[in-house]
Amino acid sequence: MARRDLSGAVDFSVLETFAAGDDGLIEEVLNLFREQAQIWAPMLDVREPGWRDAAHTVKGAAAGIGAMELSEICGAAEQSPRELAPPALDRVRDALDRTLADVAAYQHERMLQSLKAPS
Repeated sequence: MARRDLSGAVDFSVLETFAAGDDGLIEEVLNLFREQAQIWAPMLDVREPGWRDAAHTVKGAAAGIGAMELSEICGAAEQSPRELAPPALDRVRDALDRTLADVAAYQHERMLQSLKAPS
């Protein structure tokens, strides 16, 4: 998996600009996003009492890394009436999966570049 595998789910320039090019900070934020996604994903289910809070949290975190589509989908799900929430949350989970795949490809590409960098 490398940069060529990016789907476009994340505009990494948002995070790169926010981090002012600090590679360590970029990695820390992306690793934190990935770890937190493991916590949020099971909560993105209408049977969970905190599903709206989970959608809201993912919305903000996604915007912070440049995953604007995920952020928008989360916002729509968060506002959905309970009876319409299941398909909205399916869209959130699908967008989260695309985002995580892009994060993995981006981090892999950065790791490969660091190995190629002159010592």
